Amino acid sequence: MPLIQPPHAELIGTLSTISFLRGLDSAILEEVAAAALWYAYRSGAPVFWEGEQAAGLYYLHTGWLKVVKSSPDGREQVLRFLGPGETFNEVGVLADRPNPATAIALEDAALWLIERATIRRLLLTHPDVALRVLENMADRVTGLVQLVADLSLHSVEVRLARFLLEQATGDEVVRRRWNTQSELAARLGTVPDVLSRALRTLSDAGLIAVDRQRIQILDIPALRQRAQLVL
Repeated sequence: MPLIQPPHAELIGTLSTISFLRGLDSAILEEVAAAALWYAYRSGAPVFWEGEQAAGLYYLHTGWLKVVKSSPDGREQVLRFLGPGETFNEVGVLADRPNPATAIALEDAALWLIERATIRRLLLTHPDVALRVLENMADRVTGLVQLVADLSLHSVEVRLARFLLEQATGDEVVRRRWNTQSELAARLGTVPDVLSRALRTLSDAGLIAVDRQRIQILDIPALRQRAQLVL
């Protein structure tokens, strides 16, 4: 897919669908769109590094990214996978602080950056927008708290079962080209060998069927029991 910058008129329509920008006058959205910056990345390229000064708010137009924390020995913990239509790096709007994690393109991707100064002017003149940004941040914090709880309190098998249930559309999880065993293991806080054993355990129990393109859930109630979720 060519990473060609769309016209700003298209961006104005896109901005109107973002939760915390809904309801704003078209003139305001036009001002935000005019100040937005377009960036395109090839697969594997960093969007930003942990420790760099946060530039602002990002809107992912196309492609997929991962947000990761890395250890000195190179091991990664994936905090989030990001897909088209998602906003991220709200910390770059609310605080003049370095990026807390690294964002990397999992495939060719393109995004809009709305710089911190632009968003902050909007927040100062529209307190309701500020409230929505804070609500969005609260959702992110809740997700990170759940991630910490899962890593601390649950086995890899339980974490895998929960992830599959969260990611499933209907009874299947589509496996994108970049969604390798290594990437999934990094998301679940483990290593590929341990993840393979967990997948095999769930498969042998008749709960899932695994192939290159998808993971099909064969028994949702039983998988929820393995995930230790209330039925």
